[in-house]
Amino acid sequence: MIRFLIKGILRDSSRSLLPIIVVSIGVFLTVFLSGFLRGIFGDITELNARFTTGHVKVVTKAYADNESQFPNELALTGVDILSGNLKKEFPSMEWVERIHTGGLLDVPDESGETRDQGQAVATAIDLLSPGSHEAERMNIPKSIVRGNIPSKSGEALVSDDFATRFKVPVGGKVTLFGTTMNGSMMIKTFIVSGTLKFGNTLLDRGALIMDLGDAKQALDMDDSAGEILGYFNSGTYDDIMAQQVQKSFNEKYTKAGDDLAPYMERLTEQEGLGDYIKLAEGAGSIMVFIFVIAMSVVLWNTGLLGGLRRYREYGVRLALGEEKKHIYITSLYEAVLIGVIGSFIGTGIGLGLSLYLQWHGIDISSLFRNIGMMLPSVYRSKVTSDLFYIGFIPGVLATVLGSSLAGFAIYKRETARLFHELEV
Repeated sequence: MIRFLIKGILRDSSRSLLPIIVVSIGVFLTVFLSGFLRGIFGDITELNARFTTGHVKVVTKAYADNESQFPNELALTGVDILSGNLKKEFPSMEWVERIHTGGLLDVPDESGETRDQGQAVATAIDLLSPGSHEAERMNIPKSIVRGNIPSKSGEALVSDDFATRFKVPVGGKVTLFGTTMNGSMMIKTFIVSGTLKFGNTLLDRGALIMDLGDAKQALDMDDSAGEILGYFNSGTYDDIMAQQVQKSFNEKYTKAGDDLAPYMERLTEQEGLGDYIKLAEGAGSIMVFIFVIAMSVVLWNTGLLGGLRRYREYGVRLALGEEKKHIYITSLYEAVLIGVIGSFIGTGIGLGLSLYLQWHGIDISSLFRNIGMMLPSVYRSKVTSDLFYIGFIPGVLATVLGSSLAGFAIYKRETARLFHELEV
């Protein structure tokens, strides 16, 4: 019977071509949009994890409540011992210290007097220690426009936008004015080793990247850090493992009523990223549900039109003694075959386009020039194993559902009128 149905589908394209096209389009949209949305949310989450949140973050409770103000007076202390304990207790993670501060970046003229000034947001990471992965994690090597990554103390990177606007040459000097951890005036002069462009307005507006050792010296933060970030060695965020690490750490180190005690928070608890992850996880289910409903309606109407065209065929088969139930069941078998064929075609096209966008992406940085949110400049799809079968759910289910609704017309045929119809 299956061979007979396949021959009918292939030979009579007028009854199978339109349903296959509808299923292919629906499955293609399901696969492609699921992969693309998952890639978008994944890129947003990963960008924030690398630059600001980590997979987990250790700060003081007081610092977390005022984090946007870079309150280094509320920073962690005793971080040498704390970092060592974290590495021993949670060896499956990489732990890094970071310091953030804001201030004025002074550009001197040839005589050393102030020529220009601009606001800057400085980030201190471990650039000089052997084996540090901080530069790669923040994609600094690929973001260099001119010059090189700092190779010694006293060097720093500035954003290319800032350097271009204030005509800061590579090898020139800039001075950062700010406030130390103890509230006194901070003045630190750096040699510009290079300029960089992340492709993100928030980061490129006035960024300064310096070594962690220089920041600790300038800000009077010896054995202190604004935050300690933890990253899973696998490179991907695992919320279940993050909860276990968080619970274990907070039970041991966090003290009720002490706002300056170490406190750990997960990625999903920061900057609304938990909602992004939930939305990404539900994107596939949402797309499947939408396209099952939409394609079922379309295929129902297609089945009704096909049923009208095959009205005489059903009459002949009934007149020859075939049961209505058997005709109905074979129509469902036919619908399954059409759904499978359309799903294979749609899945193949959807995966192909998703793979292309995973490799090349879509650069939409021009649309976000004036947006201050931390968003990727290039969006990519993410091809995962479930994309190979997720399209078959709406493809086959919608086809069978549409055919089952349209097939009830078979039971309305009156055998007494069959010979009159055949004579006509």
